[in-house]
Amino acid sequence: MNKLLAGRYLVGNSLLHRLDGRVKIICLLILIALVIGSRSVSSYAISVSAVCMIVLLSKLPPAYVLGPVGRLWLFFITIFLMNALFFDTLNPLYSWWIFHPSVAGIKQGFSVVVHVVLVLILSSVLTMTTSPTEVTTALESLIKPLKLIGVPTEDVAMIISIAIQFIPTLLEETEAIKMAQIARGARFESKKLKERAFSVFPLVIPIFLSAFKRADELSLAMEARGYRNAKKRTKRKKEPLSSKDYIALCICVALCLVQFLLLR
Repeated sequence: MNKLLAGRYLVGNSLLHRLDGRVKIICLLILIALVIGSRSVSSYAISVSAVCMIVLLSKLPPAYVLGPVGRLWLFFITIFLMNALFFDTLNPLYSWWIFHPSVAGIKQGFSVVVHVVLVLILSSVLTMTTSPTEVTTALESLIKPLKLIGVPTEDVAMIISIAIQFIPTLLEETEAIKMAQIARGARFESKKLKERAFSVFPLVIPIFLSAFKRADELSLAMEARGYRNAKKRTKRKKEPLSSKDYIALCICVALCLVQFLLLR
């Protein structure tokens, strides 16, 4: 069940749930910059501490927040090994065939994995504490200046919001298809790489068909409800930012300043 709920909005009354959607998206971008800018031990400590505090403030079950990370463990091992074995070929610890493990490569692999994990956790917290409607409204408000150059901001915000909502839905259907294939004899957990690779192929076509079917059903539902143009939709009046929103922004900016000015 943890896998099915990963990335889906969970109703709650935590501090993060009560923050304005615009503030949460801006804070996410600032914190991503904070994470990517981590280079030293002190900067990593700040980034990890900030992410842990955010997870605690969200009051989300850790299993749901860490669910996407657990499912990508093979991906993380792959990118770590790619960096560890091929990043610094001029100063290897030793060499064998095409492999040249080095201290710099190990550090780079660790850095990339930590960055991706932290960004993934931050993104999960955002989607789990912000309703789809709030995400759409916030995105539309933030990219509104692009209207000046002719960008249809309402449509762009709607597309991004729908894409975000489709991620957990497709994950659920992928898991259901996988279970059905296992019942038919697919060997996803086989120790033989060849068998596992061949087991993946029966998943691809059903997942694509399911995605297209979902998109078709969504378009029919929108047409049945009279949806024609995002510009003509009525909008709820935006609430002004509260003191807690400004405090959250100030804390994120302060962390970034400490990261880039004092710990470089």
